Amino acid sequence: MNVTLTGIDATSCLISPTIPSPSFIPGEALKIGVLASGSGTNFEAIAQAIQNQQLNAKIQVLIYNNPDAKVVERAQRFGVKTILLNHRHYKKREDLDQAIVKTLKEHDVDWVVFAGWMRIVTPVLVDAFPQKIINLHPSLLPSFPGIHGVEQALDAKVKITGCTVHLVEVEVDSGPILMQAAVPILPHDTPETLHARIQVQEHKILIGAISLVTQQQNQTQFPS
Repeated sequence: MNVTLTGIDATSCLISPTIPSPSFIPGEALKIGVLASGSGTNFEAIAQAIQNQQLNAKIQVLIYNNPDAKVVERAQRFGVKTILLNHRHYKKREDLDQAIVKTLKEHDVDWVVFAGWMRIVTPVLVDAFPQKIINLHPSLLPSFPGIHGVEQALDAKVKITGCTVHLVEVEVDSGPILMQAAVPILPHDTPETLHARIQVQEHKILIGAISLVTQQQNQTQFPS
């Protein structure tokens, strides 16, 4: 089944590793909340694109679940508010997601971006922002879902892998695909070298997908 976003057939949005930079979309800034668990390179890519006026968006809040996550330092450099919601303090996944939803609503978030969010989400979060949660995954979905997508691609000895930006549904790494980038696997690649090359493309397609979402919102609010 084909899925469209702003008139684009999302199932055919397979893009090459060299994609054009997103353009600034006039209109109201997209208010996003970012969820991250680790180093925060994807968070920084978003924040830098906003600062460089490649994206007409504003990061309302960064939510992180790991007290030692390096993403906090990156957020502080860009003046973004950070909130720790340590998953270890919640008995159930639903309890954590309820706290996340409450925090996002309090910060007037329109869209949610998972930028290395290493937690399985529940309907509590997905239903609060239906078709408005973006995830980034290091494979060409539907191939190699799960947390070891890079290793799975190497083990399968495929010649090409890549990364995918998609809308989040309850099933892990499912949901309509917004954008993909292909990355060739080289003969002597390790998980580290392959992931490093995939990450370069992740930053590009994440910014591209957010730009598409911004265009969609502004066309809805301010039709020509």
